[in-house]
Amino acid sequence: MSDVLASVSASLGRRVFGLATLLALGGGLIYLALATPPQSILWQGFLLVFGGVVLWLADRLRRATEQSIVLTEEGLFDSQGQVLAHIDNIVGVERGPFAIKPSNGFMVRLKTRQPRAWAPGLWWRTGRRVGVGGVTSAGQSKFMAETLTALLVEKGVMR
Repeated sequence: MSDVLASVSASLGRRVFGLATLLALGGGLIYLALATPPQSILWQGFLLVFGGVVLWLADRLRRATEQSIVLTEEGLFDSQGQVLAHIDNIVGVERGPFAIKPSNGFMVRLKTRQPRAWAPGLWWRTGRRVGVGGVTSAGQSKFMAETLTALLVEKGVMR
């Protein structure tokens, strides 16, 4: 990987708030299912399963937000080297108020469809779109989006 042009990582406050919210929800659902079980065993099973899924999601969020996203001349990568989008496959960057994008983040449009992938709270990829953001720092995300836009203009992809 070449030199890092910009980096985005999870904001500590947002990360803690997101994790605390998911842990409280998952724990509350399991507690509710066990402490005051509903009349139907199906509802109790639903509460237990849903609570377990929410706790699993909290763990996924915890693991994902330990990573960061880096922009290099070659494209967007996570800190472990997983490719989010190669620079040659990027068509544009959307970051306006009406863009469908993660909180405090931006959207990258791609030329070709890519496999779905997701790091909760940090980024997601589906089809021809990559969303960067969630529990990230707004300033870091804005800087990365502007740097990526400048890189695309330099390469003649955008005007």
